[in-house]
Amino acid sequence: MNKIFKLIGIILQTFFFYILIFISSSMSLEKHYTRDTISNYFSGIISLQNNDYEYSYNFFKKLNNLEDNHYKFSKSYIETLVNNSKINEAFKYSKKLKSKKKNFFQSDIIIISKFIKNNNLSKANDYLASTNKNNYTPLHDLLSQIIFSWVTVEKSKLNYDDAKEVFKLISPKYKNIKKINDIFLNCYFDTAKVNEKFLNLINDQTTDFSRYTFFYANYLLKKDLIKKANSILNSQLKLTPRNLLLNQLYSDINKKKENYLKNSFDCKNISNIIAELLYITANALSNQSLYSKSNFYINLAKYLNQDFFSYNTLLAENFIMIGNFEKAKKNYLLLNRYGDHYSWHSSKQIASLDIEKSQTEKALKSIETSYKNLNSPDNYQTYDFAQFLKNNQKFKKSIKYYSKILQNIKRSHELYPKVKDGRGIAYEQIGDWPKAEKDFLDSLEVKPNQAYVINYLAYSWIEKGINIEKSLKMLEEANRLRSNDGYITDSLGWALYKLKKYEKAEEYLKKAVQLMPLDPIVNDHFADILWMNGERLQARYYWRHVLSLKDVEDELKNKIENKILNGPTTLN
Repeated sequence: MNKIFKLIGIILQTFFFYILIFISSSMSLEKHYTRDTISNYFSGIISLQNNDYEYSYNFFKKLNNLEDNHYKFSKSYIETLVNNSKINEAFKYSKKLKSKKKNFFQSDIIIISKFIKNNNLSKANDYLASTNKNNYTPLHDLLSQIIFSWVTVEKSKLNYDDAKEVFKLISPKYKNIKKINDIFLNCYFDTAKVNEKFLNLINDQTTDFSRYTFFYANYLLKKDLIKKANSILNSQLKLTPRNLLLNQLYSDINKKKENYLKNSFDCKNISNIIAELLYITANALSNQSLYSKSNFYINLAKYLNQDFFSYNTLLAENFIMIGNFEKAKKNYLLLNRYGDHYSWHSSKQIASLDIEKSQTEKALKSIETSYKNLNSPDNYQTYDFAQFLKNNQKFKKSIKYYSKILQNIKRSHELYPKVKDGRGIAYEQIGDWPKAEKDFLDSLEVKPNQAYVINYLAYSWIEKGINIEKSLKMLEEANRLRSNDGYITDSLGWALYKLKKYEKAEEYLKKAVQLMPLDPIVNDHFADILWMNGERLQARYYWRHVLSLKDVEDELKNKIENKILNGPTTLN
């Protein structure tokens, strides 16, 4: 569907471009767009919209002076250059735009970034001061003001009090950005309040600022306050145990290895600070599904701070979201050499990409090798491995690793109910129901409101013809917790069916089909209830629909073929 909308958009652009050509030809006979120009332009646009940056570059670079009359081309070409990490080329093209007075924010920020990177702050300051910002968006205005503030502080060698006055020019409506700039300003000047400022931000309950624990620990490490840095990280990891950046720094400290992360950021380097603020922008755009725009800012951030390899994580995630798995894999491979936590994270993601390409055996082999290469894997890494095995039908093997975790943790550990649930599913899949049932009950005893665990246990009871009334109550609670979940809605309807409450059952099973129209089991259940309510023609329609679906197991197909002839053979 997205491809259809893209195609329609491209057709409309083509139409308007030809109008532009017609008007231009009428106004000036000197203007002439060749077929090659038009072909390269639209091939470049299509490639960029598909996030194929290399292809878009190959087409756009063949076009000369199109920016004179076509702003869309200039913006697209700038985006293509930066997303291909061709910053020097982007800088030259941006200067060309400036000389023709065709510049815009993206070209401006490239020029400014180049000046800052080369420590030519006078040029950066002059450019910022002289640039016409009338066409800037609120985001552009904000970034421009932040960069101008940092350049002013550094260039003019301001003291802390004067620097604070400069940053007051940032609009108060950007509260979180002002908080972040404030801690970096205190870090930059190494004020007496820097520790207090960091702790206040990290402990701020209005937003998740856990990332800034890294910058605080980094600041402490540069002062050789290793124990304090370690303590700060340890405290935060109890609250956010899956934070990749913090885990890797904590691991580096405790293993006393060469500390890559310690040297990846310096709060006295404004290039590093501006890079982090561009990363924040990239992250916000990614959260709005604006992945190509996010990549533009993350690539600029990487240019300004080439040592902060963590930026590749967001870049890889963006490529996954836009379906460019090869680019995602390339970025994950870059992270492999930066410690156990980044290596394991990369291996998991690469294995998942292999699964997407139906290379399951390759994925299983690579993830197992990566796990074995870990130096003392922690409980979370072992849990990830067990989950991967279970999700790919290696049930017996997964049980071994789930059990290993349970030997190391207490019932109060956050992983306990998850491990019990995972192992319970594995036991159920290999036919050991008593152990599976015990694990599900243990999981719910520790954490009662787990809708999916409730659903799995209750549905299993229903299929076994036991505890039907209890299952119904449990599923009503699960449905309250997850009212629009197809699996839970189906289970609730199926429990009502088993209790011969056919009218009520149809209500839920109909909703389940609407939520999951391509699920064979859900459609089969709906057909069963239609049959029991006398709607036999419709029931046969849904059973035939099941037979047309992909990946329907042979056993279910045989049952359905019999139902089409005879209806449901059992009501219990």
